[in-house]
Amino acid sequence: MEEKYNWNLQDIFKTEDEFKNAKNEIEESLRKIEKYKGILCSTSENLYNCYLIYEKALELFDKVYSYGMFKFHLDMSNQEGIKKFKEVESLASEFSTSTAFMVPEITYTDENKINQFFKENSNLKKYERDIKEVLKKKKHILTKKEEELLSKYSEIFSAPENIFDILTNAEFKFGNIMNEDGNFVELTDATYTNFLKSKSEVIRKQAFRMMYNKYSENINTIAEMYLTNVKKTAITSKVRKYSSSLEMATEEDDASIKVYEALMKGVNNSIEINHNFIDLKKQLLNKRCFYMYDLYVNPFEKGKDEISFEDAKKEVLNALQVLGNEYTNKLQEAFDSRWIDAYEKPNKRGGAYSSGVYGVHPFVLMSFTNSKRDVSTIAHELGHSIHSYYSNKEQGIIDAGYTIMVAEVASTVNEILLSEYQIKNEKNSTKKAENIYELLEMIRATFYRQAMFAEFEKIVHEKIENSEILSAEDLNNIYYDLNKKYFGENIIIEREIQYEWARIPHFYSDFYVYKYATGISAAICIASKILNGEEGFVEKYISMLKQGKMKKSIDLLKMVDVDLESPETYYKTAEFYKAKITDLKKLL
Repeated sequence: MEEKYNWNLQDIFKTEDEFKNAKNEIEESLRKIEKYKGILCSTSENLYNCYLIYEKALELFDKVYSYGMFKFHLDMSNQEGIKKFKEVESLASEFSTSTAFMVPEITYTDENKINQFFKENSNLKKYERDIKEVLKKKKHILTKKEEELLSKYSEIFSAPENIFDILTNAEFKFGNIMNEDGNFVELTDATYTNFLKSKSEVIRKQAFRMMYNKYSENINTIAEMYLTNVKKTAITSKVRKYSSSLEMATEEDDASIKVYEALMKGVNNSIEINHNFIDLKKQLLNKRCFYMYDLYVNPFEKGKDEISFEDAKKEVLNALQVLGNEYTNKLQEAFDSRWIDAYEKPNKRGGAYSSGVYGVHPFVLMSFTNSKRDVSTIAHELGHSIHSYYSNKEQGIIDAGYTIMVAEVASTVNEILLSEYQIKNEKNSTKKAENIYELLEMIRATFYRQAMFAEFEKIVHEKIENSEILSAEDLNNIYYDLNKKYFGENIIIEREIQYEWARIPHFYSDFYVYKYATGISAAICIASKILNGEEGFVEKYISMLKQGKMKKSIDLLKMVDVDLESPETYYKTAEFYKAKITDLKKLL
């Protein structure tokens, strides 16, 4: 493997001795922090000095933890790497334990006293945003004894999700299917989508039936686990003085109930556009009867297009030139300075991610297989990387970490810009149609499908909060009716689809999925303005990326003219979707 395609971890620590010295320094800092336990808020000087040590320790910890994790992920069978990762995991636990007193002590201190500290100690202003965020959540914090009691139940509260994971990942066996090459291959959650993309209707239908037969056999058990999880959240929200589970979840997301409701309104009022795409899918596949298991077939895909990493790099750089010289120069640096560990290696961690290292630069892990889809992965992960680069460069480590509400925006903006570039520059009409279809499918899956999941969650949580008794059959019916609503009349909604809710792991992280839909909506609004060449907009966008979490997520996106609390944002997403459907029809 050429060195230029591998990470250079010496950017973090040049030697193992540097790594060990940094670990020792963190442990010394934690001992200093612990001395402030019980007296943190007795004076402004104490609060400032503790935060100063905490900040420096956090910067060093980010490097130490990342270094250990990266070493492990490059070869997950290497004993030295495993040992190193266990060391940093242990240090993470120690860090968490040693600093755990800080939030409660700030929380239980009189707010007027803290505000007086800001007036008398100008140095403390540096940490004002973080401290005030702690105070803002004060009304939802219980007494020390109550918090201690709840914390003891945290492992119990995680039980429904843990049991679901074990049951569906370790114990479910779906059987084997003969693939298009005539080989028997095991059906798993991981291979299921690939089977649904098969050109063979027999394979698609068999995979669909086998998957949901297994879930139907265990549906009462899974329903009990899921409903227990929903009840746990409903009780916790009441205990913490929230009006509902939804309010608790959206506030923790740095969002609001208005965001959720605006999304639901925007989606429901534009749902016919999704029906139109489903109708078009049916026509393109030339099927008299169109079934749920036909949804994932790309009618334009004739084979796997291959591309070299160097050509993929050029395509990403060309597509993202619209973001200006500052942005593309940093992208070039990412490629030239070994920010990316590009290719598969024995025992290397699968998947892809970008991880920013404060004071160094972001690192991207992926497994490039010369597939055209890998080009999109590069653009996506580098969207995260440049966001992290800007945020880390402009903000202190405490304020640099942006929230989940904006985390997927920059990455998805890059994906859309790449897709639009590929569509515009493709001369072959069939390939152009394939590219448009892939973009449409991304919007359908990320906007409409995730919104359907979000609506299912909202209905179930509200029923539980209203003391309704729900059964597996009730959950199945709710989900089945939503499928009819979201997919329209020109697709046959088989009864098996009623069990699909039972295989969605995100439902155990209450009200998580809506952020996919809001994220792609924000990204489409931003990418559209960039492509339209709106004067000064790229500068506004990059300024937003530099903010970290200095503003609330909703206010950050308002900097680039995106209002997540307005249905108009989601209508624009639907209109973009509609325009792409029209573009595709013109090519037919």
